[in-house]
Amino acid sequence: MASACAAEPPAAGTPTPAGTQETSAAAGTPAASAPGDVKTSPNVEHVAHIPRAAPLNGEADFNTDLAFQGDYAYVGNFGGFAIYDISDPTKPQVVSQVSCPAQQNDVTVHENLLILSIDEPRGGPECDSGEGRRSWEGLRIFDISDKKSPEYVGAVQTECGSHTHTMVPAGESLYVYVSSPGPEPDSETCPAPHELIQIVEVPIKSPEKAKVVAKPDIFPERQHSEFASGCHDITAYPEKKLAAAACFGDGVLLDIADPVKPKVLQQLTDTENFQIWHSATFNNDGTKVVFSDELGGGGQATCDTNTPATKGANAVYDLVGGKLEKRGYFKIPRVQQEDENCVAHNGSLVPVKGKDIMVQAWYQGGVSIWDFTDSAAPKEIGFFERGPHPEGGIAGSWSAYYYNGYIYSSDILEGLDVLKITDPLTDPAGQVKMDDFNVQTQKSY
Repeated sequence: MASACAAEPPAAGTPTPAGTQETSAAAGTPAASAPGDVKTSPNVEHVAHIPRAAPLNGEADFNTDLAFQGDYAYVGNFGGFAIYDISDPTKPQVVSQVSCPAQQNDVTVHENLLILSIDEPRGGPECDSGEGRRSWEGLRIFDISDKKSPEYVGAVQTECGSHTHTMVPAGESLYVYVSSPGPEPDSETCPAPHELIQIVEVPIKSPEKAKVVAKPDIFPERQHSEFASGCHDITAYPEKKLAAAACFGDGVLLDIADPVKPKVLQQLTDTENFQIWHSATFNNDGTKVVFSDELGGGGQATCDTNTPATKGANAVYDLVGGKLEKRGYFKIPRVQQEDENCVAHNGSLVPVKGKDIMVQAWYQGGVSIWDFTDSAAPKEIGFFERGPHPEGGIAGSWSAYYYNGYIYSSDILEGLDVLKITDPLTDPAGQVKMDDFNVQTQKSY
């Protein structure tokens, strides 16, 4: 399943509070595209497309998350992961593809290490261990010194697996925050009670010795979620000693001065507008947090005329006096068809100093570039999208991130897309050069 969870969408007619973008999906703007069509705003160019290829192009081999390092892009896939040479972003080249099946295979990279999140019981930690007793899930670790031939070097089993993970580098160690839902009744890999997060220490020079070193319950109160305890995504901003956790039923602001002992600064709850607190993004100054609601778990059409603009959307919070205060909402302004799964999903900052701009994936809603410099009045400034997938079902952009002048979109079924936005608002981002990029470990620019 491509989604985090699944649920019925809310009834139509929910009031739209102040601070919501005026041109919302609920406003009834026309449908954007016919099946298979590609549309962009005038300032966005579709510069490259690389379809999925064997062995990562099976029916269930969905593309997932992205990470970057130097001239390389790393693309997770339910079948494993792929490495692309993006030294010429207009002509990406496949360097290698590793068959290593599991959900979701969200990927991060640090120095010569690549880490995959495994949120599905498997027969064991190795890539070929799918058959037999399914009694293992957690993190898999690879050495990527040789991009043409990545080497499996170890794994760490975690309770309830790893839906996503977040790296916090600290000297010779790499701390990894593991987010996962749970518990699951009668599960061998996900027993009750389920600690909210688990922290794995990976010795950078001896990754095979990685192990769980802490299981902090980051808030003792039961979450306001009908689905599970645990967290979905945690975004760390080590320079600011802060992290923001999206924990299904709540948003949490954390002090991570001691990365093994995170402390709760604030817990947010919004049962009216949030169904699944999915992900979080700080602005560059660390004075705002964007929390996303994955209404329907990514498998439903929530960018339609029946779903209010505050649901399945982004909520913008300002950090004032150490506390987060809600200011506004953003949802894409293009209505999607009833068979197009669409909701706010993975995105990142576009590095424009003095501005707060994001690029974000919306599944079949495509890729949106939006400005939240005015927290109370966010607005879209560019987009890319395809029409409804001809075969139906789960499709669209899983992750869309900005990296060194281009936007990279990991499309569930279509493969890797490369986009370029040319706009006075975003052009200064081209002056920012990143050595690497992992979306859940923010660095200032």
